[in-house]
Amino acid sequence: MPVRVQVQDFDVSRELGALRAGDARVGAVAAFVGTVRDVNDAAAVATMTLEHYPGMTEKALQAIVDEAKSRWDIVDALVIHRVGELAPADQIVLVGVTGAHRGEAFAACEFIIDHLKTRAPFWKKEATPAGARWVDARASDDDAAARWRLPEGGPGR
Repeated sequence: MPVRVQVQDFDVSRELGALRAGDARVGAVAAFVGTVRDVNDAAAVATMTLEHYPGMTEKALQAIVDEAKSRWDIVDALVIHRVGELAPADQIVLVGVTGAHRGEAFAACEFIIDHLKTRAPFWKKEATPAGARWVDARASDDDAAARWRLPEGGPGR
């Protein structure tokens, strides 16, 4: 499945159904859906605008998916990330992973979202009562991605 960056919303059920597509090897489907919160850092959020670098963003997302496929025995993976202006409760991102077993699918799904938050070139601007502000990277996102680092000379998984 390709990675997609798009303005329009997505239908989670339809997208996961297409990812499975009746593939008899699939015994597990793991998914993550990220949505816009109405409060961030104690400030009300009216809207969030996501910007990206076309071409570079898709390439970065594909590299993350490819790395997950090399580390876990999964059948396929899907990443859809929205850009443009979004309101609280709107869907932002869908990560779906299929595999023979749940453990591999869950791990790959979590790896993809953790790395998407730190390696994909997206910029977020929130509209708050105090005015517009760019959202800074979070140390907690870096910590989440760091736990997936392989030890030097360690195994591939």
